[in-house]
Amino acid sequence: MTTNRITTGTERQLIENTLDHNRAALIATVRGLSDTDARRRLVTSLTTPISLIKHAAAAERIWFQRFWAELDESACDGYSKRDEGTFTVTPDESLTDVIAEFERASQRSREIAAHYDLDTTKTNPREGTVSMRWTLLLMIEEFARHAGHADILREQIESPVPR
Repeated sequence: MTTNRITTGTERQLIENTLDHNRAALIATVRGLSDTDARRRLVTSLTTPISLIKHAAAAERIWFQRFWAELDESACDGYSKRDEGTFTVTPDESLTDVIAEFERASQRSREIAAHYDLDTTKTNPREGTVSMRWTLLLMIEEFARHAGHADILREQIESPVPR
């Protein structure tokens, strides 16, 4: 999904547009990579270009499907535990599949978020009382950070530094 950045509007419009812009930026960092390159491990963690997209889809489900919509894990459209499994990509999943998964999870998050005012709050066991505003801002931060990680990985893939 390509988004046009807006610079005026309501607070909600600006926050949601920035979040969508960061979602699109994260996807843009991996588009055009081969499945082999998308799976390349260039750091010691589980972080690969494809796993960052997989993790982003899980973050969408954890915060919007599990926390805000209070869905049971079995009702979510994919992995939704808050652990290292969010980075796990199975051998049969292509980059195209994982991007589509993230896009589906993002759309579902938009639909769930639309039911809440920015000031609506809930208690989260880890963070305490959080608002929908805080959740949307957290996702902006999350996806911006991971787009930066993916940019660096992409640079390493496309222009390896001689050793």
